Amino acid sequence: MRTVVFDAPPAQATAHAWMPSSPCGPGCIESIDQVGTGRVIGRLLGVAGLLVSFPMVNLVTPQGKRERLQRGYARTLLNCLGMELRVVDRRIDPNERGAVDEGSTAPAVYGPSGTGVMVVVGHIGWTDIVALAAVQPLGFVARADMVDWPVLGKLATLMRVIPIEREKLRALPGVIAQISARLTAGERIAVFPEGTTWCGRAYGSMRPALFQAAVDTGTPVQPVRLRYLDRHGVQCTVPGFVGEDTFASSARRVLRSRGMVAEVVLETVQRPGIDRRDLARRCEAAIRGAEQSRHGALDATVWIEAGKTRVQDPSVASDAPEVRRPPRRIRPILRGRGRRVETV
Repeated sequence: MRTVVFDAPPAQATAHAWMPSSPCGPGCIESIDQVGTGRVIGRLLGVAGLLVSFPMVNLVTPQGKRERLQRGYARTLLNCLGMELRVVDRRIDPNERGAVDEGSTAPAVYGPSGTGVMVVVGHIGWTDIVALAAVQPLGFVARADMVDWPVLGKLATLMRVIPIEREKLRALPGVIAQISARLTAGERIAVFPEGTTWCGRAYGSMRPALFQAAVDTGTPVQPVRLRYLDRHGVQCTVPGFVGEDTFASSARRVLRSRGMVAEVVLETVQRPGIDRRDLARRCEAAIRGAEQSRHGALDATVWIEAGKTRVQDPSVASDAPEVRRPPRRIRPILRGRGRRVETV
């Protein structure tokens, strides 16, 4: 099995010491089955039609029916991107991983309408927003320049994205205040506490800062495990928006893919408590499962390994004391439904 190791890129001069970074790059992206040019054009026309019609249709729709309309548009948009939606609700039975019937009259939701919920999820790419909104409409905290992107920028404006500039630490309290106000108003807000995108196989630590909004407002937190699968059920990295990727190159890669599935797993809801760091750790453990807990129990310089990609997590390594011995390798061993981690 080929193993690719990436070093974290040097921090930009304008970035602060705590700026989140990801070592994932083009080597993490592996191709899957693709559709022809005609299908790609058809998908593009479908996306354009949805984005043009949504503002007007949403405006004339009664307030009480808009959530259903918005969810339907998000699911249709996901289909136009070549993806199916699979929702797994582990809040009902933690031992079951059966998909929720999307044709049922009571689909899985993050929380009741009018009740504030913070949705916490690892960040892979721009398609995450569409996949999460396809479960239930919600607002997002996203990079500030997203509103300037073609196509997606208009969608970000319609979804009332809360912009965040990770380079500006002094702006962070203002972002937290905006999240708190929206949660208090009974809105659902999704955050990506890793602070940057990863390929989906590797991942970073969840920074605790944004969790302060849930602690301040006493809002429950819904951890969500999001991953993308190919038509054979194997986890894929096609939607990963990493390295020097542009929106155009990423969109082209997604639109050409065949048979992708966006799997959204709803884990057990976490109470906010009084400590944002403890809340971040609990949510990270819920999303990563036993594997992440075992990682944390080893040491901060451990290699995160999954599939064909092996990277070192810079978000914890930068804070860890210097270790002169080489890092231990982690080899995941799959047995049945469980996952065992073995050190070598």
